[in-house]
Amino acid sequence: MIKAEDFELLCGIVKSRSGLTLSPDKAYLLENRLMAVARKWGMNDIDGLAATVRGGPNEELLREITEAMTTNETLFFRDQTPFEQLEKVVLPRLLESRRERRHIRIWSAACSSGQEPYSIAMILKGMGSILDNWRIDIHATDISRAMLDKARAGLYTQFEVQRGLPIAMLMKYFQQAGDKWEIDPAIRSMVEFDEFNLLNDPTSKGQFDIVFCRNVLIYLDPPTKTRVLENVSKLMPEDGVLYMGGAETVMGVTEKFQPVNEHRGMYCCVRGGGGGQGMAPANYASNI
Repeated sequence: MIKAEDFELLCGIVKSRSGLTLSPDKAYLLENRLMAVARKWGMNDIDGLAATVRGGPNEELLREITEAMTTNETLFFRDQTPFEQLEKVVLPRLLESRRERRHIRIWSAACSSGQEPYSIAMILKGMGSILDNWRIDIHATDISRAMLDKARAGLYTQFEVQRGLPIAMLMKYFQQAGDKWEIDPAIRSMVEFDEFNLLNDPTSKGQFDIVFCRNVLIYLDPPTKTRVLENVSKLMPEDGVLYMGGAETVMGVTEKFQPVNEHRGMYCCVRGGGGGQGMAPANYASNI
């Protein structure tokens, strides 16, 4: 069993580098996940891993500890509704409001192994000639280098493509490569992947019209959630749209966003402070 002082040390590293908070009842999870890191570095147990960490800074080791503890659960078209909203509500509004500059930027934050940004890319591809002469940037980021490498490769197992991906899209946008499925290079080229930690200042990334930051804030403590969301709000225009996971909310976390009526998980920016729940701009308050 992991020692209390080692658990505290390793949890502190993970929290400071990723924002992930682990309660004492997660000691078994930490021990299980970090054993692989310990063995890779030639250690027999978590005691040895903790001792090495105490012995002096090793950026690569600290990064691997952090990556091992991050949650990489994802699937194509996860929860479906946000992607329907994107296609039928958000993009039509933005195509109208951006008709002069014909440029839209989308950020998939904490993208894991790429299923979310590739789902967005498939939606855009399916819109066909509507997007002729438009520039649509999909910027996808994650803290994990291993997940980003997988995302860039665009190779998925049979199990992965069966999770959320409609069979018609599998046939249209993937081809078999041995025992895996490879996404169409045209879809892969629509997404730019980059390593980024949500605890860092994102302002150098420029403005985004749409941000997907789904199912990541549930692992952070309230002050960190507030910090991340307020940083994201700085990158978005007044008619920008934020997507969060079904178990996540901005209520009691920040006044920079508020829910959009009738569209669960979809939030609009608020300038100059708060506002009543659901008092969203009229251009988004419509049914799919």
